[in-house]
Amino acid sequence: MTSRRTRARLVERLRAQGIKSEMVLRAIYEVPRHLFVEEALASRAYEDSALPIGYGQTLSQPWTVAHMTEVLLAGGPLQRVLEIGTGSGYQTAVLAALVPYVYSIERLAFFHQQAQARFREMGLTRIVLRHGDGAQGWPEKAPFDGILVTAAAGFAPEALIAQLQPGGRLVMPLGEGRQQRLVVFRRDAQGVQMETLTECCFVPLLSGVC
Repeated sequence: MTSRRTRARLVERLRAQGIKSEMVLRAIYEVPRHLFVEEALASRAYEDSALPIGYGQTLSQPWTVAHMTEVLLAGGPLQRVLEIGTGSGYQTAVLAALVPYVYSIERLAFFHQQAQARFREMGLTRIVLRHGDGAQGWPEKAPFDGILVTAAAGFAPEALIAQLQPGGRLVMPLGEGRQQRLVVFRRDAQGVQMETLTECCFVPLLSGVC
């Protein structure tokens, strides 16, 4: 269930569901999703479904990961991306397959430490992790060409907007409960423009660290 053939079937399913970027599809194919879930769930790793990872958190379904990544990259190649919500590290690894420098913040120490160990074992050296409050962003590393948030908020944190490079994009879910929409913010000469994309369902963006 973790074979290349199984991964290829997932990629074909995502392509049929509207994912067009061949670069993103290649990253989904190459990144071993079964390494980012508990061993008991490894046989389900290449289903197009969200999976639990503990502490009330989930590993987003592959379509959601591919869609958010595709939207983030739609404006052209990116050099520096900030991810808010490392979680298991799967979305982080997909980004690292496409972007030279990936910075990721996780508020839960367990996930932060787990991701550090996992990336070390996988030899992913271009990912920089931080245990901190994602809503505050990472001012010392700013500005970023792209920012991707994997938790829903009622509004885009001002700190994240401020850390977005001119011409950059911020992709995140807005809303509460089942009333969530994936949106993209673009910074241009006129300011920051927002576009609403699809319905989505994410855990809430929480402040503070644990």
